Amino acid sequence: MARIHARRRGRSGSTRRFDRDKHPEWSALRPREIEAKIIELAKAGKSTSEIGMILRDQYAVPDVKIATGKKISQILSENNLLPEIPEDLRNLIRKALKIRDHLEVHRKDFSNKRSLQLTESKIRRLTKYYKSTGRLPENWKYSPQQARLMFE
Repeated sequence: MARIHARRRGRSGSTRRFDRDKHPEWSALRPREIEAKIIELAKAGKSTSEIGMILRDQYAVPDVKIATGKKISQILSENNLLPEIPEDLRNLIRKALKIRDHLEVHRKDFSNKRSLQLTESKIRRLTKYYKSTGRLPENWKYSPQQARLMFE
């Protein structure tokens, strides 16, 4: 399948093994301990992807969903620890702000002007999706000025 903003086709990344239907015995933590560790890391200010990497690298938990039957974001939402703006949207907004800072200095950088357009298009599509699923309030709107205030 082709990319959204390019004419090339990509290759998928690494593939997981097929026998990944149960939590391995060699894993250090049991499901309740994993949930407690996720809550602890979220209270420490870690994002969902950071929590997943910490559990994988430091606690030998290969897959949280297989171990607990729930995703990290589901566990966080059950305990009211989910951030108000989803992580992928937050990262795109941060990227758009960095591109805007770059364009303030380098006004003739047309390739980055285009990448800013593409990034903000992705932001608009994601906000539309999150509003339809109820993750964001209906009156939430992206604006660069408010985003800059939000990240400072």
